Amino acid sequence: MTSATLLTPVRSSSRPQNAPAPGRPVRTDQRAYVRTLVVLDTAVLAVAVLVGYAVRFGEAAPRGPVPYVLVAPALVLAWLVSLKALRCYDDRVVGYGADEYRRVSMASLRLAGATAIAGYVADVGVSRGFLAITFAVGTIGLEVARFAARKRLHRARSQGSGWSRRVLVVGDTAHVLELVHTLRREPYAGYQVVGACIPDALLAPVAQRLGDVPVVGSFRAIPEAAAAIGADTVAVTACGELTATRLRRLGWQLEGTGIDLVLAPALTDVAGPRIHTRPVAGLPLIHVEAPEFRGVRKLVKGFVDRSMSLVALALLLPLLVVIALAVKLDSRGPVLFRQIRVGQGGQEFGVFKFRTMVVNADVLLAELAARNETDGLLFKMRDDPRVTRVGRLLRKWSLDELPQLVNVLLGQMSLVGPRPPLPSEVARYDGDVARRLLVKPGMTGLWQVSGRSDLSWEDGIRLDLYYVENWSLAADLTILWKTVGAVVNSRGAY
Repeated sequence: MTSATLLTPVRSSSRPQNAPAPGRPVRTDQRAYVRTLVVLDTAVLAVAVLVGYAVRFGEAAPRGPVPYVLVAPALVLAWLVSLKALRCYDDRVVGYGADEYRRVSMASLRLAGATAIAGYVADVGVSRGFLAITFAVGTIGLEVARFAARKRLHRARSQGSGWSRRVLVVGDTAHVLELVHTLRREPYAGYQVVGACIPDALLAPVAQRLGDVPVVGSFRAIPEAAAAIGADTVAVTACGELTATRLRRLGWQLEGTGIDLVLAPALTDVAGPRIHTRPVAGLPLIHVEAPEFRGVRKLVKGFVDRSMSLVALALLLPLLVVIALAVKLDSRGPVLFRQIRVGQGGQEFGVFKFRTMVVNADVLLAELAARNETDGLLFKMRDDPRVTRVGRLLRKWSLDELPQLVNVLLGQMSLVGPRPPLPSEVARYDGDVARRLLVKPGMTGLWQVSGRSDLSWEDGIRLDLYYVENWSLAADLTILWKTVGAVVNSRGAY
């Protein structure tokens, strides 16, 4: 039987000779991408070994009996085996999510530890400096290479020309439409909906389409419908008619066809590390861990925030001085703008920014309220007349937010977190939205790297709540890295 997971494809057993292979084009793209990763990783590791050798020994030949001409390729080969062992080339891992980066780092760290132990036990005189430099350069290089490959893949997927799974969605109309909307919200994830199967009773009123998704059959002939439209994945949503017995039979029917079966339960916006599947009496129960809002990890996050903000302030001091002079010379008013925002637990604090508007901006807001270009509780205008000339440049590159490093240093904000709301916004929060206040607001966050002002109010809140529920130090580092790209491209900045 083909196993079913939370939107994670699972391999079927070997395909019979006469079974159709509707997923063959996708499998070809998939194998090509994995081969590209192997070649890319090999090149990165070869460069890392050469850099380690050159930095440690320079032009002088190393002394001792160790044959580095053999050690270098052996290290590269062992590194590739370590990556393979931790499933860094598994198509269920590559291309989406932070798990790929975690696995690459873990494979490198494990190999480094094993190499150090083996060298000590066998008393092999391989230079520790050579190994340290090689592993440092190699690990960073692998992560950067994976990031570059992923961005290229995501760009191809968003344009409809990259490796994407062709998905047949199975369920009732409401859940089918919800899953279609979720998958299309992030096309770079690689799930392209090509059809739907709905209960027999709904076929007549629905006719042939759900929105723009063609209805290709009912629950009676799901494998045949998948084969007919060339789907390589069947995604089953929550539906009362799809009992455990029918799902088990569906798995048997898909066995050997090359079509993956995945389950999309009604549980959404929960990150993988909080989800654990445990088989109980043959039933796979999904355990969801509670969000963590305190403890050691929070203390570490606070220490990292303050340390990085202090270093950033020291390094950026000349730039801050130049910006302050530009703001002062451009228009009348103070250099810094201090605005009351709401932080963790509903505590109000003054957030610092470089002033980007005229001094009477709040007074003019009432006159511009009818020209608001966003929904929800925020006010945004692409061509806001209150913004100064220097202010437009500062907003384009997000330089006006650099003084918030002081707020981070004071412990009022975090480097990564939800957007700091105004008291007027918080006063209109309902119970769900108020969960944004369970953590410190951030200088950047998922909203920043996902479009900023181009996002709707609903999407912005969804991203903030997702961060609150699923934050981690690894995710924070990923968001900080993505913020650089978002700022350089000035996406949604106005």
